[in-house]
Amino acid sequence: MKVVMENFNRQTSQRFHEYDERMVQKRKQCREQCDKEIQKIILKDKLEKELMDKFATLHTDIQNDAIPSCFCEKSLADKVEKGCLRCAQNLGGIVVPSSGVLTGIAEGALIVWKPTALDAAKAAAVTEATDLATQEGMKAVSAELKQLFESFSVKERLFDFTKIVNGSNFKCPTALHKSAMELATKSCNFGGPGSTPSFCNTIKNGENFAFKDFANVGATTYDKTLETQTTTLTDTKVGAVEATYGSCQTAITASIIAIVIIILVMVIIYKILRYRRKKKMKKKLQYIKLLEE
Repeated sequence: MKVVMENFNRQTSQRFHEYDERMVQKRKQCREQCDKEIQKIILKDKLEKELMDKFATLHTDIQNDAIPSCFCEKSLADKVEKGCLRCAQNLGGIVVPSSGVLTGIAEGALIVWKPTALDAAKAAAVTEATDLATQEGMKAVSAELKQLFESFSVKERLFDFTKIVNGSNFKCPTALHKSAMELATKSCNFGGPGSTPSFCNTIKNGENFAFKDFANVGATTYDKTLETQTTTLTDTKVGAVEATYGSCQTAITASIIAIVIIILVMVIIYKILRYRRKKKMKKKLQYIKLLEE
């Protein structure tokens, strides 16, 4: 804004200077022409008086409008003054009320948008926290299953049941046991001849013991992670919404202030040019009075 005003002032001053030089020349020519006309009128007046003395019947009345008038081109200051006046009227009468209406609309839109954005941010935080809690719960159950698996010797490990954990069964001992039994029936000989290995019996009889404990560990880890992550993510996402809302309000306020400043600058320029024009007109009126006298 400062750079724009400096460029405007510099260009305006340069234009004023150029027009003032041309106006000086034109005024000089105008004065010379007026002086010549005045001399002609004075000479004509003398001749008429002499004729009046000689011819009583001759009567010549020189009216005030006999004095020639010189019409010169309007200066740049007058043009800029009228331009600033029109711009100030347009901005003051149209843009400012319109900007007020637009500001109200923008503020209303922000007010409507903010609750919706906050609800969406909270929902997104809960969803993301749920995913993280599920991953942590699965990791906890997998760690317990791995510990049980490694408690048997390498020869006793007939199959790997550490990979049965998923997002739907890590909190349910029955689902965990069912997934493990699906693997066990393929490798263990339940009800067949000979004794059943302890590895297989542990899987078969572990629904109400080992797998129940594993599911409890997963559920506990899930609940703790969900509570912690929900609070953290909600604060982060709600803070981002609040920051965006604040920046939008700042942008709206800054635009209104910029418009008001532009209007004030144009009004000030108009006042300055109007004062200069009045001053010049006063000098012109004094000059005309002298000519009439």
